[in-house]
Amino acid sequence: MTRPVMPIRTAEVEFAGSTPMSARHRDSYFMPGQGLAESWKVFIEANALPARFARLLAGEVFSIGETGFGTGLNMLLAARCFLDKARPNTRLHLQSAELHPLKKSDLTRALNDWPELKPLGQRLLDDYPPPVPGWHRVDLAANVSLTLMFGDATEQWQQATNTVNAWFLDGFAPSRNPDIWQAALLKTLAARSAPGATLSSFTAAGHVRRGLIEAGFEVWREPGFGRKRHRLCGRMPGDPIACYSRCGRAIVVGAGLAGSTSARALADRGWEVTIIDQEAPASGASGNHCGVVYSTPSAHLTAQNRFYQTSLLTAMRWFRALAFPAEPDQGRLAGILLKPHDARSTAKLAAALETGAWPPELLSKDHGLYQVHAGGYVRPEAWCLHLLDHELIRPLMGQVTAFCPGARPTVTTADGQVLSADALILATATNTRDLPGLGWLPTGISRGQLSHVAATEASSQWTQPLCHAGYLIPAVSGLHCVGASYDRQRSEPVVDPADDAFNLDQLASHLPRHHAALGGDQARVVSSRAALRCESPDRLPLAGVAPDPSFLPHRELDNVYLNIAHGSRGLTHTPLCAELLADTISLRPVSVEPEIRQALAPERFVVRKRRREPGWKT
Repeated sequence: MTRPVMPIRTAEVEFAGSTPMSARHRDSYFMPGQGLAESWKVFIEANALPARFARLLAGEVFSIGETGFGTGLNMLLAARCFLDKARPNTRLHLQSAELHPLKKSDLTRALNDWPELKPLGQRLLDDYPPPVPGWHRVDLAANVSLTLMFGDATEQWQQATNTVNAWFLDGFAPSRNPDIWQAALLKTLAARSAPGATLSSFTAAGHVRRGLIEAGFEVWREPGFGRKRHRLCGRMPGDPIACYSRCGRAIVVGAGLAGSTSARALADRGWEVTIIDQEAPASGASGNHCGVVYSTPSAHLTAQNRFYQTSLLTAMRWFRALAFPAEPDQGRLAGILLKPHDARSTAKLAAALETGAWPPELLSKDHGLYQVHAGGYVRPEAWCLHLLDHELIRPLMGQVTAFCPGARPTVTTADGQVLSADALILATATNTRDLPGLGWLPTGISRGQLSHVAATEASSQWTQPLCHAGYLIPAVSGLHCVGASYDRQRSEPVVDPADDAFNLDQLASHLPRHHAALGGDQARVVSSRAALRCESPDRLPLAGVAPDPSFLPHRELDNVYLNIAHGSRGLTHTPLCAELLADTISLRPVSVEPEIRQALAPERFVVRKRRREPGWKT
């Protein structure tokens, strides 16, 4: 059983000139005045990275692991070396753990001292995550990705599943920070090492050298840098085995938020994608006039709640990377306001803030309202069209009626076309259970209705969504979205005037001043939209390989993946799920923790069903 996930505490940093010092460990992050030279000698040269990068072949992936991210100097220098030496059709994956990450302000100050690394440093700063536990992705270049793992180094590397080609054993001196140099971590690094993997470290402490040897590394001492007499180098026995990413043709069924993000994630990895839908993009549940990008804060850092938190950060990274929204009528990402609407929500928000599970960078309170410093509102249709505007994505109008897994999975359309590809993603929401072989899925349907209320002169000034028991979105094209009803009894997306009354009554109850600004009882509902949400029993999406429970034990449907059941949070959840699927399909290192991957895996419902009913199969 894993230990409970604890909130992250940032580093206590003092600067001696331009050199950051750890107040906690009373040690500097690098040798004063010689950070670049030290990092190059101790980590880049010691692992022979310039020559190894130059030898990489097309499609090959090289992975570097690190035990302490610190200021990011080692990783940024490795990225620059890779971009200088490697062919453009190769990839570098960087992965680093950090228990006490620097505040963004401290990191900015530290990086200002290295103008040579400014472009890469700015990419890091642009997507540098707030101090929340777990894994966070930063794309430093088109072919260089960094996974930051905030938490204890041993625990984080024990969760990793990819192999590493070179290790940077960095951290404060063993005498100042003994916890990071324990045998458990060194054994974990050995278990994650590819044959022929190298390692280097600034320290030559005897217990570290012995621990590495006991873990299985060949280790030797080299002359140290600066005042240090010695440093360590090492190697895992065995002949290196090249690792390659995968690319080909993919079919995505469904052009809503899940399908559009999936198609874009694959296209950005070089896949040729055909996306099929019987209607225009974002015509189903993804077709609301406007939607909120947000997650509900919680103090309990379970896998489910950490998915909610991390998916919000991932969505914001996607919006930044793709420069969306670009125009006022596409939305605005200036955070959201939360108004507790009962005792439970009041206690939940207060605990999230007080425990630090949602740090001040993400959550604050002012005059009875909570401010989430991420998220906002966007138009789903505009977002989907923006995602699909890619030279490798080909839209196709049609209704998929069947599919067949295999090395080359196929889909059959209502007009008899049979299309094949190397991978198939079903992003078919409420229609998924209608496909042959997937009727067993435990997904349900809830009907929701939005009310489009005419803006007034006063309401046109609002810039942030306000969430209570429902939500109120600032005006887009003269209309506010007020919603939304929740109905599991009706399975037809039929507009009901009673739902408009419910939405406005709820607004009047929780936000009376806003209700009055819209005209009070004279507020004008211009139009309404009802749609069906696809939900799972545990309220988490199904994102992963599609299982086939008709066999005991169940097996997977070859090269068939699901991305469904996002409920009312599709704008927030789909980028992370799309990234997870695209990296899995492409055989690239995945920047989502195993515990969260397991929480999203469609097979979880097969496992639960078998526990209750041994021998169950469809």
